[in-house]
Amino acid sequence: MKFRTLFAAIMVSLSLTAAADFITIERAYEVPMNTFNVPVTHNGVISFSECDECSAVSARMTGDTVFLVNGKAVELKEFRKQVFQVRDRTSKTIVVLHHLENGTVTSISMTN
Repeated sequence: MKFRTLFAAIMVSLSLTAAADFITIERAYEVPMNTFNVPVTHNGVISFSECDECSAVSARMTGDTVFLVNGKAVELKEFRKQVFQVRDRTSKTIVVLHHLENGTVTSISMTN
């Protein structure tokens, strides 16, 4: 019994030390569709803001940027098609994952 208690105490102390070393490398933005400029090509810069009063964020897209619709990876053409089918763009959001170190967009996702 004492071994289990000692083992649990060691594990907790190790996990607390490891938790202090986390570094944020990506930031997720939940963006209303009406503040999001839908990309035309894979390369270029997109801009968006988290609200009407918020300042715009710009990020670079690359060929590695992934487009997701309902959790499924799609081509940019299909992503654009799905976005433009949304009628009420103020009530729907898009999630943009922005890699903070290199300033690129890793993924853009939407749910119908």
